[in-house]
Amino acid sequence: MNAETRPSLGQVVVKDKDAPLDELMLAMDVVDTLRHRELVLERELEAEDRDARLLERLREIYTAQGIVVTDEVLAQGVMALREDRFVYQGVEPSLGRSLATLYVTRGRWSKWVGGAVVLVAAAALGFQLFVRGPQLREATEVPVDLQGAYSGVVISTSNEQVLGNARAILAAGEAAVAQHDYGQARDSIGELRGLSAKLQLQYQLLVVSRPGEESGVWFEATDNPRARSYYLIVEGLDASGRPVPVQVRSEQDAVTKTVRKWGLHVDKQDYDRIAADKRDDGIIQNDVVGVKRRGELEPQYSVQTNGGAILKW
Repeated sequence: MNAETRPSLGQVVVKDKDAPLDELMLAMDVVDTLRHRELVLERELEAEDRDARLLERLREIYTAQGIVVTDEVLAQGVMALREDRFVYQGVEPSLGRSLATLYVTRGRWSKWVGGAVVLVAAAALGFQLFVRGPQLREATEVPVDLQGAYSGVVISTSNEQVLGNARAILAAGEAAVAQHDYGQARDSIGELRGLSAKLQLQYQLLVVSRPGEESGVWFEATDNPRARSYYLIVEGLDASGRPVPVQVRSEQDAVTKTVRKWGLHVDKQDYDRIAADKRDDGIIQNDVVGVKRRGELEPQYSVQTNGGAILKW
């Protein structure tokens, strides 16, 4: 809009809320000017003189700028200042305002929230896979495995002494499960399975008499040279003559190992008898010294022995 077509600002009067836009803009300009000047006037003037002086100063300001403004417009500007018109009023805090602010600023915070959600989800998944999952599996599987191992013993023997031992191991395992001590419970499972495996074995116990191998040894006691311990070197063979690995505990150092040969502690009379049998022709005719039957833990011996054994000679 050029200078010829622009309406004269001095002829604009703000009368009501339906005033044209240029009149409102002029009134707002008046109010803005008043705000900048009012602070000085408030310090200089009494309240009753303030409005009159404001009108006078405003007229001088606009006249100096070549703008003609009517007294009515100036008066309405002063009144608007008093009524805080054209002043932005902030929205009171509320849930709706907070939600709207979050929505508008979502571009800034959504990345961080998304990253945090991913981290939390990853942590939850890791906990489920590596901590909670194994715990739940153990809580489900260990009691089943424990009962299965015990059942393996029950169906393998009718020996009441062996069954009593199995029941004691089972009770210890169940107590461990109740305490969520699955490591101890698995130890009980291992004991029961070992017991069941030992019950399943069956073999003949023979004295080793192959050429170049010892059939017996003896040791003197370190504190009494006259006291000797005698051992026959034995092995277990199944019905086909194949060696059977047997778990044996050494009385020398209390170490338990699964072996194919070991020394069986016997008395001197049986030791001498086997020695004489071998000296006769290098072959031991009566080489069977025990039989291990399925369902029993220990062999039935045909020699005098306390069941003691050695693994080194």
